[in-house]
This record gives sequence, structure tokens and C-alpha cells, in this order.
Amino acid sequence: MSKAIDQLKERLFRAWLSWQTRPVAVRRYLAKKKIEPGGTLEEIDLERIRVAAVQMRLQPFKRALDYVDLIYQHVARAVAGGAQLIVFPEYNATHLLGCLPGFEEMASGGSLEEALGEMEGNISPADIFRFVGPATKALYEETYAYLARAFDVYIHAGSAVLPVGGGRLYNTAYLFGPDGKVLGRQHKLHLTPDEESWGMCVADGVTVIETPPGNVGIPVCMDITYFETFRILTALGADIVLVPSADNDAFSLWKKMRGIWPRVQESPVYGVHSCMVGSFAGWEFSGFTGVFAPRVLTPDDSGVLARVSDTAGEGMALGDVNVDALRRYRRHQGDWRGQLNPELIGAYLPELYERKDLRVMEEAMDTDRKVDSSGGS
Repeated sequence: MSKAIDQLKERLFRAWLSWQTRPVAVRRYLAKKKIEPGGTLEEIDLERIRVAAVQMRLQPFKRALDYVDLIYQHVARAVAGGAQLIVFPEYNATHLLGCLPGFEEMASGGSLEEALGEMEGNISPADIFRFVGPATKALYEETYAYLARAFDVYIHAGSAVLPVGGGRLYNTAYLFGPDGKVLGRQHKLHLTPDEESWGMCVADGVTVIETPPGNVGIPVCMDITYFETFRILTALGADIVLVPSADNDAFSLWKKMRGIWPRVQESPVYGVHSCMVGSFAGWEFSGFTGVFAPRVLTPDDSGVLARVSDTAGEGMALGDVNVDALRRYRRHQGDWRGQLNPELIGAYLPELYERKDLRVMEEAMDTDRKVDSSGGS
């Protein structure tokens, strides 16, 4: 009898969560906003592509539409600032865990793992993500598709932890086009110790998405700690790498400098870094949100085009990237080409990178050697 009651409770929870996050409710709610296209994509000039990196606080919401409203406000602000491409943080939509009855109370006294350890049934964070996954995916995808279409803008929706086929969990980034369609998805390549302990899965390759404002890559958080990720994306033709992050650590400039800034200098490529901040279920997130560029492409030689100065609060970095200038630099400046080492990358965690990506790097090396020997092009 108790098993039957537990199954009934689970069915009721799922039904209630699905009702809260149903796409039609998102559409009705946002339709009331009477959104007008921002007009930022009416003319695309590759010498001045305006990007917005959102620094957002992770907080539990008991009502799914409160999350929808938060995202609407961030997008509206970015478009008002002229943004053509908007980037959100990692673990976006985790706010929706607050819709689970008792979640806020359970996680308020310490870490989520500790709270789950006190419960019967050996429940893990992965079990929670799997449980809310279908509802999270429905609301997450509908919210960003609607806003991208209504505002006529490109939106990188950050990343969400979602189950894929058979319950396998991935931390997945999404890019939406101005027509509301998903232009590309990217699973995370390098997991944190917590994610590994939850049994999450990793991607087997990277992708570059061609768009009118430039070719973009969308790796996730820890992926920027490893220079190989950016090297491969650059070899595949990326102009701008969009990186959602949720760094569970106190702010330290030196720790942050192991990520986006050096990767942008090495490759070279533009980088847009969007961070989650705040306290959530025992986690403490700090930010380093900004728009970064090779030093030679910044007026003050800093490699920083825009940055949110507050590392703990919400904010937004608006910056203009010059894709044409980047491409010219790559063609005519050979000082960075000699740093490519596809042999090393081929020996580095081969399970994570598809061989086709490595072949592209080898071809890029051959091309660069020819360019260098001929004195440039």
C-alpha cells in the first residue's frame, strides 16, 4: 500500500510541475507584455556587433512564471542597450527547483547533498534533475524561443542540466536564433567534481554555429579552463566563443584568470563570459562577467571590452566586437600560429574530442605554415 501511495504522490508531483511549466502558460504570459522587435538586427555590421553578457542571481522560484518574468526583464534591458546577441549563465533554469514542494526549506540549512543524505531512499542531486528535467526543458525552451522571436535577437540561453535518452544527464548550452529556433546545442566537455559525483555525462566533440553576426562556439564553464577547447573552436572557424559559467567559489581574480582571458589571448578569438552569482542550496557563486578580446583589438591593450565590476550582484556587460578586425588579424599576424600543437591535443583526453575536429586543426596548421613561408596573405 505504501508503495502505491508513493507512486501516486510522484505522479501528482509530476502533473503539478508539468502544469506550472506548460508552454502555453509561457506564451500567454509573455503575450501580455506586448513585446516589439528591438530592431538591433535590421543592419548587421561585422565591425560592430553588440553583445550582452548577463550576470544573474541563482534563486529558487516557487512559481515558474516568476522565472519567465526574470528572463524577460534581462532580455528587454539588453535589447534596449542595443544588444544583437545576449548570453546567459550556466545552470540557468535551476531556479525551477524551487517549484518542488519543500525544496527551499530543505536546502536552506546547508548543502543540498547533506539535506538529501538525511532522507530515505538514497536520493541524489542527479535524481532531482532527472525528476524535474522534462518540465524544466519545456519551460526553458519555450521561454527563450519566444523571447528571441519577439525581440528579434540571438539568445544564448546559458546551460541547463537535462536528461537525454535513458536518463543520462548532460549540462547543455543552447543558442536560439531570431526566428525562435534552436540553432545549436553543446554538451559540457569537462565536468566539475560535483558533476562527476552525480554521474553526469560529457560531450564527445565541439561545434561552431554560423550566424550573420559571426561564427560562434558555445562551450560550458569548465571547458574554458583548458586551452584545447578554444584552439579547436578557433580552428573550426569560431569568431566569438560564448561561455556560460556558474563558478562555485569565492571570488579571486587570479582564479578567474585561469579561464576566459588567457583563452582569448591564446587562440585568438572574442570571448563572452556570463556568470551566475548568489547563494543557492549550499553553493556560493561569484562572477567574472564580461566581453573579452585579444589585447591588440582593445583600445587600452587590456583584453577587456566590457566587464561587470560587481562580482556578487546582478549586472550586465555590453560590448562591441569587431569580427572583421579579428579576421584580418588572423590573416596577417602570424605570431599566434606557432603556438598550435595538434599533436599535443591529439594525446590530450582523446575521448572528449572528435577526430574530425583534430583533423581540422592539422589542416589549419598546414595552411598557417604555408602562409608564414609565403610572407602572409
